[in-house]
Amino acid sequence: MARHWTRGAAGAVLALAGVVAAAGCSDDSGSPSGNSSKAASAASKAASAASSAASSLASQGSDALASASAEARRKLDEAKGGVQAKDDVTLGTPAIGGDGKATAKVTARNTADSGKSFAVQVNFTDTSGNLLDVVVVNIENVAAGASGEGTATSHRKLTGQVKTAVGTALRY
Repeated sequence: MARHWTRGAAGAVLALAGVVAAAGCSDDSGSPSGNSSKAASAASKAASAASSAASSLASQGSDALASASAEARRKLDEAKGGVQAKDDVTLGTPAIGGDGKATAKVTARNTADSGKSFAVQVNFTDTSGNLLDVVVVNIENVAAGASGEGTATSHRKLTGQVKTAVGTALRY
């Protein structure tokens, strides 16, 4: 997602630089004026400010993703004695709610011969596979041979087409 923000900001910078440069390149007679160097300076300052803003947005996105990933790892570590159960978990089609957050239904099928709980890491990605957010859904006390359901909700607003994938699923 950070790359998307950077490309969008870069496009805005180029457009702004072009507008600023065009506005100051000539006087009313159409001949070049001393304003062109002022326009170039303003365009340079605008490019620098937008680049800084893009870097800040990318950093915030990276920080949020790193934090969500660390929290997911912590929650999965709490599932003591868990066994891999990725094949027993299915995800519904993600949807973006009115609050901008993505949600997806999580279904865990308990193939064990006793009641179990599940910790499921759900990765929200864009269409290129870039990780946008990570959440862990706990589905508790699923009877033997039964299925349990939960809902994965992104921590932050996501835009565009969002996909989901099971990162890790533990039955414990």
